Amino acid sequence: MANKFAIVTGASTGIGFELATIAAKDGYDILVVADEALIADAARDFDQFGTQVRSVEADLSTTEGVDALLAAANGRQIDLLCANAGRGLGHAFLEQDLADWRKVVDTNITGTLYLLQTVLKPMVARNEGKVLVTGSIAGYIPGSYQAVYNATKSFVDFFTDALRNEIKDSDGVTLTTLKPGPVDTEFFERGDMLDTEVGQSESKRDPALVAKDGWDALMAGKASIFSGWSTKVQGMLANVMPASVLAEQHRKMAEPKGDD
Repeated sequence: MANKFAIVTGASTGIGFELATIAAKDGYDILVVADEALIADAARDFDQFGTQVRSVEADLSTTEGVDALLAAANGRQIDLLCANAGRGLGHAFLEQDLADWRKVVDTNITGTLYLLQTVLKPMVARNEGKVLVTGSIAGYIPGSYQAVYNATKSFVDFFTDALRNEIKDSDGVTLTTLKPGPVDTEFFERGDMLDTEVGQSESKRDPALVAKDGWDALMAGKASIFSGWSTKVQGMLANVMPASVLAEQHRKMAEPKGDD
């Protein structure tokens, strides 16, 4: 119980897996969560670093799932939270099922906000704690053929900006937003985007590098970080280019190749 305690969501693969690896290497006891049984296998990988590791399979798109995660902490003080769980969804919005786009909204927004509110309250009360939230460069771009996902990440990016300002007097609490571009993970397969230019691209960033960017920014107390130089350029251009131009550029990347 002498070690600090971290929770990492979406930790079965990708950025979350790499963040959990870094946390364990850095001496944190960790509680890792994902909405799939693979999280138990991931937890066994983290055991090698010699800290306490516990895993829970839970659906963080629901309040019940978030409550199950928090209950698994067994009342332990949460020193660090990596709120990384997220869900993508490709193809045209009018063709998407309600259940599918609702799952994206509830995972990326509702569940994330409930978790942040619950964890940050005691952190602010004691003026100590660290939180890393995975946003995205997608939040700065109208996401043609990925409209719901990009909009949820826009919410996350700007919500954390606002929340950071609200808690600015708690200078012992760090809230950092990680904003990656396309990352080489299962995201595109799970979001039904393998038939797109971005899904098939070989230039996607290594999730280990993205996780390290986020971790380093968190430990340095930074407000946010665009991971990778090309993502930084995209972020700058998004502030000056018309939305219609950005949407058309995104369409070229995300429109299924079989569509006209």
